[in-house]
Amino acid sequence: MAERNLNFDLLINRRNTRCLKYDFAAERGYPEDVLPLWVADMDFRTTSYVEDALNGLTRHGIYGYSNTKSGDGFFEAVAGWMKRHHHFDVQEDWWVKTPGVCFAIAAAIRAFTRPGNRVIIQQPVYYPFSGLILKNGRKMISSDLKRDADGRYGIDFEDFERKIAENGVKLFILCNPHNPVGRAWTEAELMKLGRICRAHHVIVFSDEIHFDFVWKGEHRIFQEQDPSFPDFTVTATSPSKTFNLAGLQQSNLFIPNQALRTAFQEVIDESGYDEPNIFGLAAAQAAYENGDEWYQALMAYLEENIRFADAYIREKLPGISMCPPEATYLLWLDFSGTGLGPKELDDLIVQKAGLWLDRGSMFGKSGEGFQRINAACPRSVLTEALERIKNAID
Repeated sequence: MAERNLNFDLLINRRNTRCLKYDFAAERGYPEDVLPLWVADMDFRTTSYVEDALNGLTRHGIYGYSNTKSGDGFFEAVAGWMKRHHHFDVQEDWWVKTPGVCFAIAAAIRAFTRPGNRVIIQQPVYYPFSGLILKNGRKMISSDLKRDADGRYGIDFEDFERKIAENGVKLFILCNPHNPVGRAWTEAELMKLGRICRAHHVIVFSDEIHFDFVWKGEHRIFQEQDPSFPDFTVTATSPSKTFNLAGLQQSNLFIPNQALRTAFQEVIDESGYDEPNIFGLAAAQAAYENGDEWYQALMAYLEENIRFADAYIREKLPGISMCPPEATYLLWLDFSGTGLGPKELDDLIVQKAGLWLDRGSMFGKSGEGFQRINAACPRSVLTEALERIKNAID
């Protein structure tokens, strides 16, 4: 069987499909006709092997309770992808299934902390981190990333350790690679973070959902950086970003420490979640077993999209700069050179350019003056979005 879905220039109408990205503008306070490049899913058809697997399941006609068991091929597919692409040898007894990484973060907060405890993050960072901490009655501490003269973000290790010590932090939610600033953390950076957390008995939840999108260097699994790190780490992965399967709600977590795994599983059991989505299981297995050709073609296309956006911004959008993207397909654009205030910038993007992006302030106060744009779309759509910004500024 040959891969069929390799035309990433194909325009696919996603409106009126209950699509969060396209069909909920009015409910979120935006004009109905905005061009959306906000939420991190892709406007591409997934690998045709997933389509075939789901079509076969659909024809069966019975969609009852489902699960996986040892030896049925599912874990082997997941483990095979981890080994081939990340040299990550996972063990089956580490493995916990959840319907999504955000669900898993909320479970980890409840499992490893108590109401009123402090949880540390590194803003600007994926905004559900702070929301899940606060909604679960914990206190959010941010050790903000610092930015150098070239626009590249780094970690303030002194501030990070001081805030952990002063606040008795129990849990660190690491974004690896980092969304939205596009950093692929180096071995040295992860080692230093891990040693600080180990010294202060801080559990690390490492969100590695974007681990398959690295443009510079390579992705490094946090828990693999030191033999001691697996003992206090939860590693979260999912095929949802890589293969555009977010709506099928299937994620794979690896928790080597049995006590942490038991505590985490107890919280999942308390939530009432048990059997995973049968379509999510079928899609994930098909993607991990047969999706390599599609994935490699996708990577080449996205890399060209990022190069195109960078060149366009440099040439035609004075006052705007793009943070050097080392990872993810999300572009972090700095509008500070335009001199626009937060409300003026929102007006420029939404009302004048007719775009729905993620405003930087959603990712923390340090994100003010930025906009996050999703480059996982046909190049014609990305071109139109950038031209809309140019025309609005002009």
